[in-house]
Amino acid sequence: MEPATASVMGLIYEEGSLWIFVLVTIILGGGAAWLAGRAVAGTWRPAWQVFVYCLILGCAVRFIHYSLFGGTLISLHYYLIDTTVVMAFGFLGFRAARVSQMITHYSWINEPGGPLRWRRRGR
Repeated sequence: MEPATASVMGLIYEEGSLWIFVLVTIILGGGAAWLAGRAVAGTWRPAWQVFVYCLILGCAVRFIHYSLFGGTLISLHYYLIDTTVVMAFGFLGFRAARVSQMITHYSWINEPGGPLRWRRRGR
């Protein structure tokens, strides 16, 4: 890997392998955030709660990087990166569940408008 590419990748993850970042942050953290977002939407709670839960999940992801792979536990930079990825998955899970709810529970007035949207019938 070229030095310039290695330094750019160092901004995203600190371990020696991209696969560790993919496994821990995207698959484990993102999967947990997706489920948390769906759970918040499933109980008809507001979207800001996904934000709070994802802040906590960001700490958990940072701890897994630290405890299993020797990453830095207290690093604002990597915490923000991990939390940003986790929040993206959390809000996508929330939105997907909310769209499903609006189409299922209010089918007489709403119809699918795309994977993450609904629209009023008759428009």
